[in-house]
Amino acid sequence: MNEHVRLENAHEFAACIAEFGRARYEVIADEAVFDGAERVDDFLCENRRAFPDFHFEATRVVAAGDNAVLAEGTFTGTHEGPWRGLPATGRRVTFPMCVVFDFEGDVMVNERLYFDIGTPLRQLGVAYDPDSPRGKFCTLLGHPVTIIRALLRTAWLRITRRKK
Repeated sequence: MNEHVRLENAHEFAACIAEFGRARYEVIADEAVFDGAERVDDFLCENRRAFPDFHFEATRVVAAGDNAVLAEGTFTGTHEGPWRGLPATGRRVTFPMCVVFDFEGDVMVNERLYFDIGTPLRQLGVAYDPDSPRGKFCTLLGHPVTIIRALLRTAWLRITRRKK
């Protein structure tokens, strides 16, 4: 697992993929699955195009039974190419990530990535903290029916509580 992460950070993707017995990545944030060496290479190359300086720094690594290793750390990179349809912003991202490496015996068979997709999107300037004034305004503009329903529900709950 350590060598796999080192090779990925060095952007030596062929060697990184060779560390798998069966190459597979699962990105939980958007439910994407990259199954097989070719698809994993596509995923890694997309990340390199989007964030040419990307790096994952593991800050804690623990064994989870006989078939998994958990790595908690930070993903960093500068957005210099398209990422998931978003044109390059030139902005830097730094966000926490948890990675689960699944094993069958001594053979690594899957890497599962957990992170909050909202954090990098806010750092790239395409999403806003919903508690900020800008976030509230954008939510109101983008989702007026949902906001109106929520306000009506809140008002209804207040009215019904007063009657009790």
